[in-house]
Amino acid sequence: MTVDDIKNRAAGRTVVTLGEIMLRLSPPGNERILQGRLLEAQFGGGEANVAVSLSILGLPARFVTALPDNELGRAALRELRGHGVDTGCVSLVRDSRMGIYFAERGANQRPSTVIYDRAHSAINSISQGDMDWERAFKDAGWLHITGITPALSQNAANLALVAVSEAARRGLVVSCDLNYRARLWNYGVPAREFMPRIVSLCDVLVANEEDCQKALGLGGFEAAGGALQAARYGELARTVMAAYPSLCLVAITLRESASADSNGWSACCFDGKDILVSRKYAINDIVDRVGAGDSFAAGLIYGLLGLSSLEKALDFAVAASCLKHSIEGDFNLATAGEVLRLAGGDSSGRIDR
Repeated sequence: MTVDDIKNRAAGRTVVTLGEIMLRLSPPGNERILQGRLLEAQFGGGEANVAVSLSILGLPARFVTALPDNELGRAALRELRGHGVDTGCVSLVRDSRMGIYFAERGANQRPSTVIYDRAHSAINSISQGDMDWERAFKDAGWLHITGITPALSQNAANLALVAVSEAARRGLVVSCDLNYRARLWNYGVPAREFMPRIVSLCDVLVANEEDCQKALGLGGFEAAGGALQAARYGELARTVMAAYPSLCLVAITLRESASADSNGWSACCFDGKDILVSRKYAINDIVDRVGAGDSFAAGLIYGLLGLSSLEKALDFAVAASCLKHSIEGDFNLATAGEVLRLAGGDSSGRIDR
């Protein structure tokens, strides 16, 4: 398959994401965890973030997961439905729990910190035999997963692999955001051993340099002085595609971190023929960077399905993730119109009235 085939296969059809949505607990502003007496409760998680963003952008999105059959699980369902996401394939599991993560926002030279508490959560209790794949992929043209779900447990890894296999067998476009999380890969199977099985069945791959190195064993060069050389990362995309010939597109996100508050943000991609490099945004006074990669993935999917060129799709994805840095919480609440204005050069921040 080529990038040109993607629109023919999936345009106008539902995008399915599979993964875990969690309860996110954060102290107000830039406080340390438990510095004060308040924790703000929200929901978030890689694949859920993508589904919400796609729905807000205007594409039909379905989220497949398992949640505890209690008030927390039902509240998460209400949140997803409130953003227009199809939750008809969510399993409610009795006597299970919701995964939790604590997010502490960094400031200046103090980085943001994430603490996970998601062992034995509901998604780890279901198996591939519990899933109705016909229902999950009904009217679907695309499946998106991340490397986070396979990192949770062997059971979750098997579920992700079967989902990708079933989607590929049905002719769906399959995308994966590698999203390497060192704190999660601790059940005995290393990412480098498992993730190649997923990527070998994918059409589109999203990653950064660390993802490629830690999850696939590719890459291995570092940015000098915090400045990324886009040409070298384009070559990394070319290397990944050579190793995984099923891929028709590899997108590499490029983050330059001057501090927790100030980042440079751009991306490049390789479609088997050309290396494209996006505009770079200087993002200062970051509100919340969690979910930026997910908003990039959602923006790329939207762009590939709805815009006229790969260059425009890449620019849309980078602009969407740039705007996410200004929005608190996991979900990117930016609309397609807002993203298009930024991608078109309107970055003044002037009041729209």
